Order: sequence, then C-alpha cells, then structure tokens
Amino acid sequence: MSKKTRGNTKRARELEFLQHALESNAHAYTEGPKRKTWSIKDLKTIKPKNSAQEELFHAWYNGKHLVAHGSAGTGKTFLAFYLALQEVLEQRARRIIIVRSAVATREVGFLPGTLEEKTAMYELPYKDIAWELVGRSSTYDDMKEAGYIEFMTTSFVRGLTWDNAIVIVDEGQNMTFHEINSIMTRIGNNTRIIFTGDTKQTDLDGKRLGFEGMTHALKVMKGMNDFESVEFTKFDIVRSEFVKDWIVACEHNT
Repeated sequence: MSKKTRGNTKRARELEFLQHALESNAHAYTEGPKRKTWSIKDLKTIKPKNSAQEELFHAWYNGKHLVAHGSAGTGKTFLAFYLALQEVLEQRARRIIIVRSAVATREVGFLPGTLEEKTAMYELPYKDIAWELVGRSSTYDDMKEAGYIEFMTTSFVRGLTWDNAIVIVDEGQNMTFHEINSIMTRIGNNTRIIFTGDTKQTDLDGKRLGFEGMTHALKVMKGMNDFESVEFTKFDIVRSEFVKDWIVACEHNT
C-alpha cells in the first residue's frame, strides 16, 4: 500500500471517528443525562377521544380492574400504559409490570442472544409510548433501569407475587387460558390489572391446545364485579383514517 493510500485511509478513519463523536455529543445534548426520578408533571395529559375511551377512564378512576378488548388502532395499549404510569408517578403504585406472550405474527426461527435480547423486540411498542408520553426517547429504558417498569413474558411468572403494582397484560389474544390464569393468580396486595387484546388478531396456531384462552377469560372477567369490560369497535379507531378504512374493508370482505 502506498503512502498516499495509507494517508487517505487514515484521514477517512479520523473523519469517521469525528462524525461519530459529533453525533454522540448531539444526542447527549438533545437528550441530556439519564433520568432517575420523575413526577406527574413530566407526564403528558391525555384525554379520551370517544365514548369507549371515556368509559375506560371512568371505570379506572372508580377503582376497577380493566379489560379493554376489540379493534386494532383504538388506543387500548396506549391508554393502559398512560393510566398505569399515572398511578406510579402519583405514587399510588410502585411499579408497572408489563406481561405478554412471546408469540410472533410469523415464525422467525431461533433468535440468538441472551433472554433480554430475545425479548427486547416485544418491548418496542412500550418504548414508543413512553417516549410520546414523557418526551424522551430513553424514557422506557431509564424507567426500567430505575425499577419503575418491569417487562416479562408469560413463561416466567410462576411463583411470583406482585404487590403495589399495575399489571398490564397486553396482546391477550396470544395467550392460552393456562397462561392467563397463571398471571391472574400472581396478583397481590394493592395491585390492579389492565388486560388488553383483540380476539380477531390472534397469532396462535388454531391447532394449539387452549388457543381460545382470551375468549374464555373474557367470560370469567365479565362475571366478576371487580372487572369493567370495555369493548372497542371499528368506530373507535383513532390511529389513522387509513387503519379505520382497512379494518372496515376487511370486515366487509370476510
């Protein structure tokens, strides 16, 4: 390699290093240092956008456990996270526990890495929601590190007791009744549940024993005074007009 070529390569590496350093500094300037404490003042105020959301808020503020089920794009997970975060920041609960089944929309094969790395993909929706509600892209990870948020799959709930927490059971349509029962029997003192899902979006194989888990669970919950069941329909979709049109067209052609 000639001296000229070596010199060009060295300068290219120096420029690459400088660019990386500038990007890192810009990110640090924008985001600031990691947060370890938060207050209710940090939380964006969210108001219900339709009657179903109003019903959800009303039931929650009246001390009910919630089951929010129905159409995609209606804000079920977003509102669940908002209400749970509100409880934690107002110090009525110590932590948020998010539980979901590690079922993908399509089989992707074996995922390498640690357990945390394998489950990270399932946490992406909550990172986006936390970012929108608090205004920092690192909010979810910072709160998780500080103990405000815990995430787990249904595979590891046995033997646990959850006290002083808000438990968000998300994507319930991908759980067998055995999984749902395992979650419900973990609930301890001063703990409330927000269960969300849509039976039309299940990713479970129909041949798998217990694929009707959420349908069974809804029947049980509707028979309990502690639970308030709120159903969201295509008329409650708030994500976008495109999503609403798509779901209406799907229902029309099935």
